[in-house]
Amino acid sequence: MGKSNLDLVGELDKFPYYDDNPAFYAAHLKKHHAFKVNGCDAVLGYILNSVVAKFNWPTEHWAVDSTRQTVTLTTAADATPEQRSAVIAATLEAEAKRGTFEVLKGWRNELYAVYAPGGKFLLGMERCATPLFGVVSYGVHGTCYVEDEQGLHLWVPRRSKTKQTYPGMLDNSVAGGMSTTERPFECFVREASEEASLPEDIVKATTKSVGCISYFYVRDSRAGGETDLLQPEVEYIYDMKLSRDIVPKPSDNEVEEFKLYTVEETKRALANGEFKPNCAIVLIDFFIRHGILTPENEPDYFEILTRMHRRFEFPTASHFAN
Repeated sequence: MGKSNLDLVGELDKFPYYDDNPAFYAAHLKKHHAFKVNGCDAVLGYILNSVVAKFNWPTEHWAVDSTRQTVTLTTAADATPEQRSAVIAATLEAEAKRGTFEVLKGWRNELYAVYAPGGKFLLGMERCATPLFGVVSYGVHGTCYVEDEQGLHLWVPRRSKTKQTYPGMLDNSVAGGMSTTERPFECFVREASEEASLPEDIVKATTKSVGCISYFYVRDSRAGGETDLLQPEVEYIYDMKLSRDIVPKPSDNEVEEFKLYTVEETKRALANGEFKPNCAIVLIDFFIRHGILTPENEPDYFEILTRMHRRFEFPTASHFAN
């Protein structure tokens, strides 16, 4: 028997909920240290105890409290984001040189933003290191589709078998992480060009912003590097309705090919677990919004909807452009 839609959501939104079982949640949290920054009254992420033990924390910039289970960046309370980012970078570069963590071998020279309450930019952190700290990261995912007299079809790429993360799995038409200075749609336009060879004018003319999803992922072996690292994410979601003559094509070494899937072919691939975990949820969201998945044909409809829009215990940002 294949995976249900709720199974797929549960594989992605995997961190426990306090309200489901407070005792289990508290016990699970004991496996982590809270990541904090001096001058910010909030927990920014959760770090596995095993990661804390392996890290070399320079005492001039870091304080580890094993009793309270906290790891605090001790830069001045009024430090600038650039100053905090520099300390983080130096710490992570030293760990990468030591070869302490497999996940750091995927160094990208790309910064992800970490926010204080109210969406205030606090610091930038190397992308591949964010799961070590369990901080919220942001990205964009989009579905390119064709809907005409031949029916509804979706463009589905297959990830390269040499990719460090989720090699050979099926993906969303366009997807990628947002760097520190990017806005969601700006990121989407860039990714559409880099991953699918779609020209900017076509992307801007055909793309519709359709919401976002959020979930608290716990990494498994398919993600590459250490397992059980935490990855809370917010993904801004887009639809692109294309004419049949516009064909996405790989333009880098991250995607092997694009194929046009029917709805039924997509459903079978989902049930077989062929899609990268968060890409599966983006497609479930697409099916809900397009009336393919409804309360009448999906017994877990309400739980699926709520699990795809998780509220985090960490500060987040709205990316509102004023």
